Amino acid sequence: MVSKIVGWLVLVPLCAVLVAFALANRQLVAINLNPFGAPASADAAGYGIPLFVILYIVLLVGVLLGGTATWFAQGQHRKRERQWRREAQALNSELEAQRRRQGQGGNNALSEVDEILDLR
Repeated sequence: MVSKIVGWLVLVPLCAVLVAFALANRQLVAINLNPFGAPASADAAGYGIPLFVILYIVLLVGVLLGGTATWFAQGQHRKRERQWRREAQALNSELEAQRRRQGQGGNNALSEVDEILDLR
């Protein structure tokens, strides 16, 4: 519950700031992806893209790259988790088989402990 409240307290102002940024930066800017080319002059700017679109795309690419890097970094953890889950399932099935063999009739470990405690 607290994390939802904190999320709303962070996300709502962040969205408001992003909308205000988009409204304030609607001018067109020329994009040149060739770092070795001559910079475009003001007359030859050609087609432009609004500044906020460029920044939103950069933000989106950063989030996607960060998520992908995190996913790859957690690969070992996910592998260990699958290993532990398989081992737990194997142990659980072995325990159930042992209980079926014993007949589940009062011969479990807790009843033995109770008998030992009553004798003293």
